[in-house]
Amino acid sequence: MKSILLLCLAFSLFTCQGFSQKKESKSATTYKVSKSETEWKAELTDLQYKVLRQEGTERAFSSPLDKNYKPGTYVCAACDTPLFESENKFDSGTGWPSFDKFIDGNVIASSGGSAMYGIEEHCATCGGHLGHVFSDGPRKTTGKRHCINGVALKFIPKSN
Repeated sequence: MKSILLLCLAFSLFTCQGFSQKKESKSATTYKVSKSETEWKAELTDLQYKVLRQEGTERAFSSPLDKNYKPGTYVCAACDTPLFESENKFDSGTGWPSFDKFIDGNVIASSGGSAMYGIEEHCATCGGHLGHVFSDGPRKTTGKRHCINGVALKFIPKSN
């Protein structure tokens, strides 16, 4: 009896979800911007295609956006959807642009992921892979670290 109870307890602990962000299955989602792979390949650079469409990762410390702290908005490189505001950016030391908060409704997390790799994040408009979210961000704000591939973003400076 004790072993059954322990087994049930272990199962319930491993099936609990540790992230509060809503997770959706990327394949089950319909996006406002939908293109064929041929169209995406024609519009994106090779690296953008690898990251945004094939869920790849750019090399750490390779993006000029990692150290960009100018006021403005970071938008999806594939569809121009506003994703992150500069006031939510922080230096995580990881080599990728990091934010503690996204623009509500414009980023979705897909099911899967792990504590080591985080939960995958995608643009809610086109489904482009952005990066991952972890629970080791600034404790004074959200506690989240949205670790985003710079190549998946375009920076729009704030106009004066």
